[in-house]
Amino acid sequence: MRNAQPKRAVEIAALILGAAGLVCLGRAGWAQTAAAKAGSNKAYEIDVPGTKQWVDTNLDVRGGAKLRFTATGKITYAADTSLAGKMRTSGTFGPAGLARGWADLIHQYAVKDAGHGALIGRIGSDAYAQAFLLGESKEYDVAVAGRLYLGINQGMKEASTAEGSFHVKLEVLNEGSAEPTNVGGPVETRVAGITPDLLSKIPRRVSDPDGNPGDMVNVLIVGTQDQMVQAFTTAGWVQVDKSVGNTVLNAVLDSLEKKDYLTMPMSVLYLFNRPQDYGFAHGEPVKVAMSRNHLRVWKSPYEVEGRPLWCVAATHDIGFERDQRKPNAVTHKIDPAIDGEREYVNGTLTGTGVVVQRDHVMPADPLTTAKTATGGEFHSDGRILVLVLKNTATNGK
Repeated sequence: MRNAQPKRAVEIAALILGAAGLVCLGRAGWAQTAAAKAGSNKAYEIDVPGTKQWVDTNLDVRGGAKLRFTATGKITYAADTSLAGKMRTSGTFGPAGLARGWADLIHQYAVKDAGHGALIGRIGSDAYAQAFLLGESKEYDVAVAGRLYLGINQGMKEASTAEGSFHVKLEVLNEGSAEPTNVGGPVETRVAGITPDLLSKIPRRVSDPDGNPGDMVNVLIVGTQDQMVQAFTTAGWVQVDKSVGNTVLNAVLDSLEKKDYLTMPMSVLYLFNRPQDYGFAHGEPVKVAMSRNHLRVWKSPYEVEGRPLWCVAATHDIGFERDQRKPNAVTHKIDPAIDGEREYVNGTLTGTGVVVQRDHVMPADPLTTAKTATGGEFHSDGRILVLVLKNTATNGK
């Protein structure tokens, strides 16, 4: 009997600590709604206010995890008497958001073709992470470990006047890998097939149709054609139009469907004595004409471990400047800190889980400063990014 009171105190303390564990997990307001029974799914709840662009859940999820989102609630946008406001559907809506209107074509939303005001999510930094639509319900497979964010597919103007919130329940159906070691993608390791001899055979720069040297070859990708195209597509890059005629047609069709037009073509450049095989862009609506992340891809004559090696020249258009090849002509101006675009490719592709190995290599004759074919200057640390894609079964060459 003398041990009864200490035993009772321990039981009370355990109950208090257990209850506290159900109250809050982090400043974002997460609450665990299920006891941590062996084999049971973990569940969390959070409110996403309409006044927020993104809410940090303070929850780090593991690569390979499977999540189920279920959302309820309503958000209301204040009446907008401007012309753009009259063109856009307004009122009160749920997690699926509002139907897209004509005015949505001139706004930048995280998920470009999703409903205005819809519930969305992302894993990782907003600099690289591909946002995805959640809506009223969604099961989502986490490709690469990272921090989970929830948000609203809207602009700052709507957020400043929005009322209401969405209530989100998250169930962790599968926790994924034992340790979140692949945050942001695989750690850098040497790619055996990328030898000094191979690097010496790859030109440092591409050229324009007149043979003037231009952009730097700053990324190498190992994978089949299908794997390469799928990697960029999964990361949110789009293949650009190949002609002005396609540009006009696709712009009209996208507008009629109230979709953002992002596939404006790019100029033809040469490597291995031929034009680029692919052009990809990662742009924003409206700004795409003057500002976008973009790159050109050539299939090289070489293979690494039996798979094709692709050469990429990636640059970031940030505006316009005078074309020094032609009097009274203008061209796109690129960000002179060209390594930033190299790392943008790195971040967007590795965030999808399709990159199984990566490295930065320094060739024997690194390019550190030069001018584009149109006269714009750029500088680099000289390193080339190497990405090895997951070797899935495809028929691509």
